[in-house]
Amino acid sequence: MKVGVDVGGTFTDFLVADDAGEIQVGKVLSTPEDPSIGLLHGLEELARERGQSLRDFASGVSTIVHGTTVTTNVVLTGAGAKTGLLTTEGVRDALEMRRGIREQQYNNRYTNVPPLVARYLRRPVRGRLDYAGREIEPLAVEDVAEAIELLANEKAEAIAICFMNSFANAEHEQRAAEMVRDRLPDTYVSVSTEVLPSIRFYPRVSTTVLNAYVGPVLSRYLDSLTTRLSEIGFCGVLLIMQSNGGVVAPQVARDHAAVTLLSGPAAGPSAGLAFAEQHQIRDCLTVDMGGTSFDAALIRDGQALTITEGQVNRYSLALPMLDIVTIGAGGGSIGWLDEGGLLRVGPRSAGADPGPACYGKGGSEPTVTDADLALRRLDPAFFAGGRMPLDERAAARAIGSKIAEPLGLSVAEAAAGLARVVDANMAAGVREVTIRRGYDPREFPMVVAGGAGPNHACAIATELELPLFIVPRDSSIFCAAGMLMTDLKHDVVKSRIARLGELTREELLAEAEALARRGRATLLEQNIPEERIRIDIEAELRYVRQYHEVALPLLPLDDLEDRFHDEHLRVYGYALAEEKTPLELINLRARAIGVTEKPKLRAESYDGADPSGAAKGERSVWVPEDADFRPLPVFDGHRLRHGHHFRGPAVVEQLNTTLFVSASFDLIVDPLGSFFVYRRGREDSLPESLRRRLP
Repeated sequence: MKVGVDVGGTFTDFLVADDAGEIQVGKVLSTPEDPSIGLLHGLEELARERGQSLRDFASGVSTIVHGTTVTTNVVLTGAGAKTGLLTTEGVRDALEMRRGIREQQYNNRYTNVPPLVARYLRRPVRGRLDYAGREIEPLAVEDVAEAIELLANEKAEAIAICFMNSFANAEHEQRAAEMVRDRLPDTYVSVSTEVLPSIRFYPRVSTTVLNAYVGPVLSRYLDSLTTRLSEIGFCGVLLIMQSNGGVVAPQVARDHAAVTLLSGPAAGPSAGLAFAEQHQIRDCLTVDMGGTSFDAALIRDGQALTITEGQVNRYSLALPMLDIVTIGAGGGSIGWLDEGGLLRVGPRSAGADPGPACYGKGGSEPTVTDADLALRRLDPAFFAGGRMPLDERAAARAIGSKIAEPLGLSVAEAAAGLARVVDANMAAGVREVTIRRGYDPREFPMVVAGGAGPNHACAIATELELPLFIVPRDSSIFCAAGMLMTDLKHDVVKSRIARLGELTREELLAEAEALARRGRATLLEQNIPEERIRIDIEAELRYVRQYHEVALPLLPLDDLEDRFHDEHLRVYGYALAEEKTPLELINLRARAIGVTEKPKLRAESYDGADPSGAAKGERSVWVPEDADFRPLPVFDGHRLRHGHHFRGPAVVEQLNTTLFVSASFDLIVDPLGSFFVYRRGREDSLPESLRRRLP
């Protein structure tokens, strides 16, 4: 039995898959003060539903895959470890100077984000390497010793070490790290050549510092979590989700804590692809609207797009990560009026405590969930399957006092406006991951997830002119499901700066094979059998003297240049093939993948087109096309079966989510119980297997 756990800002989601293919889902409120408390509460509920004690349940679990927002929240809240930095003399201000590029070019009042290491804790060390790693000046060990004593006296919890050009020769950094570990054995040490041995100083020092800043906090959390799990009888394997969409052992996560900085949403694309691939769909969008945030990602040819440099709260992170756009738009996002009287939504969230006003826990700000309740898209007596009744009056008071009255609107009109604003925000997030990357979103079916996502999916699809979206049966715990569909992944990088024509085929393949051996060795150490190991090699290339690279699979080598020109044209709008501009290799990257056993998705037999057996009755719901309330049929999503079909507008209710189908869309259920919602008149967007089932 395997358990996937996704700890979000508002809810902690669970999916249990046993050996017989049976699925159990769960959702509890998160406990931000210590996420492991909410995790244990959720396991208790799951055990209770199965009629087991917590110990019996835990002892039967072979694997727990855990996605965590611990490190993300540390950076967002500034609650990381007190960190010191040892760096080359003359460059200790790189954290403030960054790359000398202003984030908002025309805003001369826009200030840089404060460095995570105070200047007096950034200690300069003499010693210098040239670009090729040759020693120009020996490492001044006396400077290292003096810096260590100062940081010890300042009670630094973590020390980052990053020297100029160390990616080409790790000797100076390793010697300094040895001295730190000998003198301060309990201090967390983050070394750039262990975290990110690649060219470009600022991204490397920023990533190394981020790793140090969050490392002690993650280590304490994992220690607490493993202790709690051991106390309840769990003896299986614990795996931690990484930002790159793979999983690692807890010890690897402790040593390389920065790999978890975008752990939370990273499993979503894996789950989305698993449901889409049942219909031979290998290109799709995945969106996940939870309680606090909205995540959007793009999958091409069965692979989620990845990037090697991004930001977390404006701090540069140069580790491989899924290309996920995250914005502050969730069920708990707060609606507010700006100085000009315009309605805005988010990024501030009511979170789990006090939560939306309708939770009845003291919240007084109007949120997206309050708006959905005021529009009657949510049944106040059936939220979370009836375990958490909602207060309609509290929602109306919050919307009325903060939005409706100042704007001279009714509560329903204000709620509809709040919903339109958040829908537009989410559509903009999808454009970021598609149009800004050179893709047309209309060419991709959208897989929708999150407790709040299905309620807003039709509006997002309308805004983006999408003909089709898919809501998996277990969409409300999407990332938790994705946790069980991921593989172990380790990324290895080597900077190799050379013109492509200067490297022989044999040299290039030898460099790639050396990287592959390192990745394979890491997986073999984790007892992954050879037959389950796959190595993918990428080359990062650019035109000579240009700034941006393009990452491409290294093989086949014969058409590498042609593929580069084509991709450069798609991404940047031009190519220099005819000018015969030479190409330059910057980095080689290897991704070592240890393929894991995935839970099997169970298919249902065809049950006809008539959904009347799943009908629950009617409810008056706000219909955007009519700008008014209208009696709509309500269906029990758990009783809808393969082949069931109906026309919108309608509402589909499940224990952990609600799907609103607007007047422009129809719905049909696939063999896995997923809801395929398509624009009326665009039946051609459905897979052939479902088109045949249309009445």
